[in-house]
Amino acid sequence: MPRTTDGDGTPVPQRLLAAATRLFAERGYDRTSVQEIVEAAGVTKGALYHYFGSKDDLLHEVYARVLRLQQERLDTFANADEPVEKRLRDAAADVVVTTIDNLDDAMIFFRSMHHLSPEKNKQVRAERRRYHERFRALVEEGQKAGVFSTATPADLVVDYHFGSVHHLSTWYRPNGPLSPQEVADHLADLLLRALRP
Repeated sequence: MPRTTDGDGTPVPQRLLAAATRLFAERGYDRTSVQEIVEAAGVTKGALYHYFGSKDDLLHEVYARVLRLQQERLDTFANADEPVEKRLRDAAADVVVTTIDNLDDAMIFFRSMHHLSPEKNKQVRAERRRYHERFRALVEEGQKAGVFSTATPADLVVDYHFGSVHHLSTWYRPNGPLSPQEVADHLADLLLRALRP
């Protein structure tokens, strides 16, 4: 990616994403104009349209960059040479920590997903489904091996965990009593307790 020659040398796409994320979190997607984004990023509208076809593309990328990170990390945990309980617990905790680390992105996405074009919405749902399916495969692996209870269907177990994850942006506060890792550990432990035979 081309680098800027002014400021701190941050590439233009990252500057645009950072500005958009901040403004979407503060004002909301629908109350933020393209002009405000480019002014905050210190670039022209031409630069924005060079890297992102629309404001909709920026919104999609806010979510997609976190999901890419989480998918990469989930694949690493799922492929590790560890017992399935450890792989699932590590994956369950990691999605909590990475969501809290990107809380603005998560809040923007769940508050503004309905603004995405039908095509982008479909793409995001497919990306998220791929992540959930890989996570569910760990639950199913443990259930088939007799390590996890089969009393609750794997789909419901996954929905239960991700329901908690998706609501983090509504209640988690960085200055609260629990660190991201402590929240992650509690939620991962709850998940594993629910799966005990």
